[in-house]
Amino acid sequence: MGGNPYNPPAAATFCRREPAGSSSFPGVFMAATGSSRSDLIVLIPARMQATRLPGKPLADIGGRPMILHVLDRAREADVGEVAVATDDEAIRNAVERAGGRVLMTNAGHQTGSDRIFEALGKADPAGKVAVVVNLQGDLPSIEPVTIRRVVEPLDDPAVDIATLAVEIADEEEKTNPNVVKVVGTPVGESRLRALYFTRATAPANDGPLYHHIGIYAYRRAALERFVKLPQGTLEKREKLEQLRALEHGMRIDVAIVDALPLGVDTPADLEKARALLAGKKRNS
Repeated sequence: MGGNPYNPPAAATFCRREPAGSSSFPGVFMAATGSSRSDLIVLIPARMQATRLPGKPLADIGGRPMILHVLDRAREADVGEVAVATDDEAIRNAVERAGGRVLMTNAGHQTGSDRIFEALGKADPAGKVAVVVNLQGDLPSIEPVTIRRVVEPLDDPAVDIATLAVEIADEEEKTNPNVVKVVGTPVGESRLRALYFTRATAPANDGPLYHHIGIYAYRRAALERFVKLPQGTLEKREKLEQLRALEHGMRIDVAIVDALPLGVDTPADLEKARALLAGKKRNS
């Protein structure tokens, strides 16, 4: 599904506090520590043809390609198997040299959702994987705990797809069309049931607004259904792929986290990521 082109200020990019979660969903983990599951896979779609930063999966950050930093964060999350889904041999070579798993996919995919669905079929043709996490390959500074949090809403068997959001603190973000907002109704502490996603300022009047973070956890059957659905009217209008699921009656729940990961979409973003990770390494 579509990501968020907006990138937060450098000071807000690392999560400092996340409440530990617990649930009755089989195998779901405590958010603070992680617990690897044999029925969960994290897939990282990566392609070289980014419009504003071509070749960005292999962009150098601290002497290593960006995709390897994302791979590291996914491994550190310790929620399940991790693999990169790509159509590019250079990405494949970089990941495999670092000991990572690569699933080669068709070059003609229009969305990351289509790419991870093909990759899932190759990774697990027997259908043993129950949950698929779609982690964008341009989030080198994402905290492992944030990756863990995205699975938590699936503790409710009525939920098809889970995702993340953070409360908007910057007034300018509230009216920025590049900041995708989640409109939802609370269904628990730090959790919403998504009713709509929009680039507009919504909902109206007093109360929090939430910035959507484009990371998803799907039940396997939900992903299979989603990629077969036709585009929806609202999806085309807002240019937000996740609206397709809502338009066809699928349920998306949202875990509220404390900070946005930095998405690398431009050369300026890349410089921010280099500074952030260099600073984190010095402080570790």
